[in-house]
Amino acid sequence: MGKSSDKHEGEASDVTVKTDEVLHDKTELIKHRDDEKPNELSNSGKILTSLAAGGIAGGIAKSVIAPLDRSKIFFQTNETRNYRFRYAIRWLKHGYRTEGLLSLWRGNTATLARIVPYSAINFMSFEQYKKLLKVEQAGTPGYHRFVAGSLAGSTGQLLTYPLDRARAVMAVTPGKQYRNLAVVFCNIFKEEGFFGLYRGLTPTLLGVIPYAGTSFWTYETLKAYAVRRKGGDATHPMLPSPLERLGAGAVAGLIGQTASYPLDIVRRRMQTGLQLGKGNKYRTVRGTLLTVYR
Repeated sequence: MGKSSDKHEGEASDVTVKTDEVLHDKTELIKHRDDEKPNELSNSGKILTSLAAGGIAGGIAKSVIAPLDRSKIFFQTNETRNYRFRYAIRWLKHGYRTEGLLSLWRGNTATLARIVPYSAINFMSFEQYKKLLKVEQAGTPGYHRFVAGSLAGSTGQLLTYPLDRARAVMAVTPGKQYRNLAVVFCNIFKEEGFFGLYRGLTPTLLGVIPYAGTSFWTYETLKAYAVRRKGGDATHPMLPSPLERLGAGAVAGLIGQTASYPLDIVRRRMQTGLQLGKGNKYRTVRGTLLTVYR
């Protein structure tokens, strides 16, 4: 009888110990999760982070390639048919010899005034559209990434377009004609009216839909592939290295720019036509496309 009682007491003691261990483990798990929660950004935090990261990244990238970007705008607005890369280099050398080194960055202030808010809004909008369209949830169609990117690009362009046109005008006109952004805006408003600030918006939006959509879709797809290749998942992702992100961004930009480049030429011709004395030739998207094709 005594042995049976001792046996039952021992079993009860074991159950109590195991129960305490389970409760302890659960308490530690809950505590661990509570400790992790403060590290997660709130939605407002994600918005601010996306704005800052997008603006800084866009500003640095555009400043680095500003000379090549200015030469691109020049040849887009010029009616020379036999364009070659060496002609762009020759044009840059000519600008350096005649106007100095800083002339290669002429209009970069306008570029930054536009690209910093555009990139900030673009990246922030993409994160919000991804959340709205449930892009990162399992089972969501891949084309939602394209839609989120297109919406983000369109949002950024609509909010910053006047700065884009001012920047294009400064890039193709002599330095003495437009000293700063304020002079450009005043001149456009005086000669063309308020809606002149949005001249070329239609081809811009038509171009940004495939450009932003393709760019973001390609980048996010390549990033997801890198995560899967490393064995990560949505809960514990093995994030791509900076080099992999750089490669994905380069491929995404190349594909996106190629998909939208014809409309980019139309946009630049319409933006700068009046300043170059060819406004009547570049009034509509269709007319500009036909003129460029011929």
